[in-house]
Amino acid sequence: MQINGAWRQGYVLDYHTVSSGFLGHDQFGNPMFDTKRTDVGELLYRLKYRRDLKALDSLVEAAVKFVKSWQISFEAVVPVPPTRVRQLQPVFEVGDRLAGVLNLPILKDFVQTIKKAKELKDVFDFNERIKLLEDAYRVRDQSLREKAVLLFDDLFRSGATLNAVTRVLYEQGQCSDVYALALTRTRMIS
Repeated sequence: MQINGAWRQGYVLDYHTVSSGFLGHDQFGNPMFDTKRTDVGELLYRLKYRRDLKALDSLVEAAVKFVKSWQISFEAVVPVPPTRVRQLQPVFEVGDRLAGVLNLPILKDFVQTIKKAKELKDVFDFNERIKLLEDAYRVRDQSLREKAVLLFDDLFRSGATLNAVTRVLYEQGQCSDVYALALTRTRMIS
């Protein structure tokens, strides 16, 4: 499905969840949910939270199939910098393989986080999310000047992060075009 923002064109492959019902609290007081995910959402969940590398091939296959049908041209894959350090970073794992199949470079450190913002998953006001991301990123150089790039993320929520990174790619990196792709999106946009 198409997503709108500062990029030239953007898409997500699917929603992350179909439904999620509150079940109550566990013995430690943590909320519990009965969550049903889309196929892509389940694969991303398994990769991101269960470190299930078996999900990686199917995610890459879905992303490659979509990108090849998209009929755009770009010269590099630029992943969104992860907000949390993980043993396994889905945006890098899928991005690496996607770029490899497309025979393009992946520039993991091209966009750098220069201001540590709190995790946005707990910030529900869109304007507050935008404010937290002001001056949060920079590009390392202008090696992508006048070049088109695929900006890649694993999960799209409000678009605040993708928009912030896109602006930096256009303004500092002087990219000619930025195309945005995320694997899944949340149902709640705030």
